Amino acid sequence: QVQLVESGGGVVQAGGSLNLSCATSGHVFSSAAMGWFRQTPGQERVCVAAIDYSGARLYYANSVKGRFTISRDNAKNTAYLQMDSLRPEDTGMYYCAAAQAVGVQTLPVEYDYWGQGTQVTVSS
Repeated sequence: QVQLVESGGGVVQAGGSLNLSCATSGHVFSSAAMGWFRQTPGQERVCVAAIDYSGARLYYANSVKGRFTISRDNAKNTAYLQMDSLRPEDTGMYYCAAAQAVGVQTLPVEYDYWGQGTQVTVSS
């Protein structure tokens, strides 16, 4: 059974930082593309960052470029999202997702497995 468990969310002031983690089990992490998605009430999930199986190819939404960093540790079966210079508009539920594909994936429909989400709230 594939499991993705996010952690690291919380409440932070604007300009602060958070580091999200996504621990996975039950699948071959080293051959899976990973992504982080943000969802706010009434809105669809939007990819903020994605990484290919090797970590060589990355994707960032324009709104987070230069502030967020996605990475992965294949030895630990874990993906990360370092979030710096946080803004109130970064607030939302953040989901980790895994795709049975090696390249970068940016659409929710391209992902096969999802975590339960972790809430990030940035106060102004």
